[in-house]
Amino acid sequence: MPKKANKVSAEVVESVESELFKNVRAILAKARATVYTAANTAMVEAYWNVGREIVEKQGGASRAKYGDGLMKSLAVRLTAEFGEGFTVPNLRNMRQFYLTFSKRYALRSELNWTHYRILMRVESDDARDYYFNECVEANMQVKGKT
Repeated sequence: MPKKANKVSAEVVESVESELFKNVRAILAKARATVYTAANTAMVEAYWNVGREIVEKQGGASRAKYGDGLMKSLAVRLTAEFGEGFTVPNLRNMRQFYLTFSKRYALRSELNWTHYRILMRVESDDARDYYFNECVEANMQVKGKT
């Protein structure tokens, strides 16, 4: 009796390869999303803490006498060490971020720095809270640097 050939059809191979690719792709996509969320959360918290440090060094005042010089000096030193993103306007945004969202535990990992920069422009606390919740619940995406 002749031996049976152990042949696998091309359709079966293609199906297995396709399923493997789909599963591995899902694993990698989930890992990337997790890393993005973790990095985003860490940077948002860092910006909040930078804002807190600035406010505290300025004595909590809306603007200390040496505030402009302090911000310029900090911007130059941070940019030299960490690169772009630490200009005086960005440091002012971080300061305002702390003042606007004074309760760090209320920050949400679903929102990125761009969300918060937009929300800071909303003057009414009630309106800002509404938009804050809408962004989270609707999973609104914005493009921008985090």
